[in-house]
Amino acid sequence: MIASSPGVCSLFQALRGQENQTSPCPHRAHVLWEEDRQAKRSRMCSLLTFWNLPTTAQITIESVPFNAVEGTSVLLLVHNVTENILDYCWYKGERVETNQLIASCRVDAQANTPGPAQSSQETIYPNGSLLFQKVAQSDTGNYYTLLATKRDNQTESVTGQLRVYPVLPRPVITSNNPNLVEHKDTVVLTCEPETQHTTYRWWINNQSLPSSTRLDLSKDNRTLALVSIKRNDAGPYECETQNPGSAACSDPFTLNVIREGGYCQKVLKRDYTKFRRTLWPLHTPGASSSL
Repeated sequence: MIASSPGVCSLFQALRGQENQTSPCPHRAHVLWEEDRQAKRSRMCSLLTFWNLPTTAQITIESVPFNAVEGTSVLLLVHNVTENILDYCWYKGERVETNQLIASCRVDAQANTPGPAQSSQETIYPNGSLLFQKVAQSDTGNYYTLLATKRDNQTESVTGQLRVYPVLPRPVITSNNPNLVEHKDTVVLTCEPETQHTTYRWWINNQSLPSSTRLDLSKDNRTLALVSIKRNDAGPYECETQNPGSAACSDPFTLNVIREGGYCQKVLKRDYTKFRRTLWPLHTPGASSSL
């Protein structure tokens, strides 16, 4: 399929907006993970290094968004397009092979010719950019080669790659101890489920975890242990997950922390009251009794 050139700009802006990922937890919707910012800057440097741009501009490809979520669209955006391009040809893989041709586009005629490797997933634009719709995780790592032929019959080729990640499910916090006694018990909170390529982050009372010797995080941050629990450790807790393409947040989880001896006192008081009513069912507290 061939698409109109003006559509590339609006499509680029829409897909670029997918990269501005913020925290999914309601109270922190305005917070952008600093790691994500740094990762994006690093990816851009990697992109420039990967293409090894010379001083004279040559055609390059940018994947927009850089990391996509399954079921969404990805645009292999072509940069540094010149007016002397005669046609574009897209191929599956890292080499130019006739049986792997997706489509060719004749620029002056705005004509698109499908190839043997084309499916309904791809759309080619007059500037050479290639759109993939409803990408799947199986598309991750796939390479695509663009061959541009100039009017002087000189050719230039460049390769792009797709990176697709699953939509993260809403995490759930589980506890190994439902009833905790203050200053005595230890509790382990786990962020479920465990998924690949996922970063875990914990929040307590809508804030990042404080620095404390009583808090212990597992290596992957999925498990949080609280030693010698205190009543002000009750929470609520939230677990936030993120992979390069999506993010999710758990419902708030509050611990049941009982004051040391408090549970026993409640049980003794309840049993004593029941015992009194069994022996003296008609006795009114404060009234004198006579035999």
